[in-house]
Amino acid sequence: MTVADDAAAQVLAGLDPEQRAAVTAPAGPVCILAGAGTGKTRAITRRIAYRVVSGEIDPRRILAVTFTARAAGQLRERLAQLGADGVQARTFHAAGLRQLRYFAPRLLAGRQMPELVDSKARLVTLAAARASLRADRTTARDLASEIEWAKANLVEPGEYAAAAVKAQREPPFEAAKVGEVFTAYEELKRARGLIDFEDMLRAAVWGIEEHPDVAEQIRSQYRHFVVDEYQDVNPLQQRLLDAWLGGRRDLTVVGDASQTIYSFTGASATYLVDFPRRFRDAVVVRLVRDYRSTPQVVTLANNVISQARGGEARLRVALQGQRPPGPEPDLRIFSDEPAEAAAVAARCRELVAAGTPAREIAVLFRTNAQSQAYEEALAEVGVPAVVTGAARFFERPEVRQATMALRAAAKSPPVPDEPLPAQVTEALVATGWQPDAPPGGGAARERWEALAALVTLAEEVASSSLADFCAELARREAIQHTPTVEGVTLASLHSAKGLEWDAVFLVGLAEGTLPTTYARTDEAVEEERRLLYVGITRARQWLWLSYGQSRSPGGRARRPCRFLPQLAGSAAASDSGDPAQRRAARRRNQVVACRVCGATLFAGADRKLGRCPDCPSDRDEELYERLREWRRVVAGEQHVPAYVVFTDATMAALAERSPQTVAELSAIGGIGPRKIEQYGEAVIALVAGASVAQVTNLPPPQ
Repeated sequence: MTVADDAAAQVLAGLDPEQRAAVTAPAGPVCILAGAGTGKTRAITRRIAYRVVSGEIDPRRILAVTFTARAAGQLRERLAQLGADGVQARTFHAAGLRQLRYFAPRLLAGRQMPELVDSKARLVTLAAARASLRADRTTARDLASEIEWAKANLVEPGEYAAAAVKAQREPPFEAAKVGEVFTAYEELKRARGLIDFEDMLRAAVWGIEEHPDVAEQIRSQYRHFVVDEYQDVNPLQQRLLDAWLGGRRDLTVVGDASQTIYSFTGASATYLVDFPRRFRDAVVVRLVRDYRSTPQVVTLANNVISQARGGEARLRVALQGQRPPGPEPDLRIFSDEPAEAAAVAARCRELVAAGTPAREIAVLFRTNAQSQAYEEALAEVGVPAVVTGAARFFERPEVRQATMALRAAAKSPPVPDEPLPAQVTEALVATGWQPDAPPGGGAARERWEALAALVTLAEEVASSSLADFCAELARREAIQHTPTVEGVTLASLHSAKGLEWDAVFLVGLAEGTLPTTYARTDEAVEEERRLLYVGITRARQWLWLSYGQSRSPGGRARRPCRFLPQLAGSAAASDSGDPAQRRAARRRNQVVACRVCGATLFAGADRKLGRCPDCPSDRDEELYERLREWRRVVAGEQHVPAYVVFTDATMAALAERSPQTVAELSAIGGIGPRKIEQYGEAVIALVAGASVAQVTNLPPPQ
């Protein structure tokens, strides 16, 4: 064996069959469909390293592209460990900027390269003024997002209004007005000799498409391409990739259509979905073995995504859990959001006390405005928390402004008999907030929801005066500013993508929150489903899913998330004060998988049997007849109908599942502690082979 052969064998060591197929696929178009937790980074780094150490390709001729500097750094680090030094691993923006700077003297005929704008906010504010619009910081962020979406989709300013209507965007102003801001923004940039990140990518495309010498040099440098997270590519990035390729075919893409959750930024899974059609001879490999999550978590994730519709659903991957079994996902229903937050905090405290590091626990929610209740609840029980992807609730600019307005209002004489929520609403209206429907635009909507949370809080606290309410806010703010070295992660589902924890709490799973009320099209609803799927697949061991039946105590009832039928129909809240009701609620909300095919079971009869109605039965007919005879005898002795002892469905389940322990017996629906006390010993004995006479003390039949 040569040195190269030995090195290649080391690269292949420890790969599962699907990973090995991806790594050793021949040169040419390769599409790796990598489900959550299946080792996609392992597969692509080993593929690159295998081709390098075997001598097939020169590492200096490879360009690996991903979406974050952190991911690019991880790729470079792993490749170096595998002996593939010299591979360029960069983000689209970093690669485009590097090439543009290198070729700028040639492309710009000696002129200086324009300065790159880090943030659009200031220019957008000026552009809005030119369009006779007043844009505060939040509105400017939303306008900047619309401009970024348009440019990522190769939409020009004059085309924005029509494109926005077609894409069913919800801009902060009328689409035509946003188009005017877009036009003014472009004019301001040109006048000041500036470019933004999208301009930089377009310039890189232009340099290759319009300058054959530049194209030849770049294509000579890079001959092999790898694109990670391919489901997140937008039209502008795809055009740059096509320019780099120049019709060549040595391209490996890696992605998971079921994790397409950034469509609002312009990302499109279309390129991943269409890859096998674009390259008819493409090698398509599905990574299906999930090494991250327990089989119980994997089963729930598969069930949620198996109901998906649309183009992305055609490439969904049915995961196969590889870890040892763990606890079933814990599905909970609470009377309201405060009760939900308190229960989550209490469970986090239990996990930490039992030895789970706080950094290995995450509470994930749909919008950043939901964090406040969990920041507060965790602080109340002494568990540190770290907010990811957003400022802590009381540190947000809009909340700081609101608390200042509330303190100012508290110094004025109160209106007699005016309820506290009305006083808080009046003070917030003075800051520009309106209590009616939230505005368009993501940032403006989040700002509105954060202030709405203050009104909700006013409805919940016992304070009667605005001054007392301000003191309560100060108290809550103080306990949340305790310095922490590590803590429970609080994050939105979008921020959680790419991360994982031992324990994950998915909260607020109610209609109107997930899916959000703003998901008005089938495509938008499906993206909300994928968000839940992403959240579920973040959990390694423990998974909790919950919602509050109302936002605040006594509030309007809400329906559970449509993507989790297990929550629907559970009328009793699982935080009931009655222990028996709590146990019953936990049984109802427990995820039950078919023991034959692994699918999640919803119908009561199916859950009792432990299998789908279409899956083959393995009922022990001889045991079933003995159970029926035993039930007849017991019912006669107790002078009750036979179904009072056990229903026919329970009898069938006993004959199919053959429980040999009390734990196995209690896992069958309809058999609670009282039934086990009355009949458990006899049933277990019958399963073990005892006769009816032996368990009923009757003489054997003659």
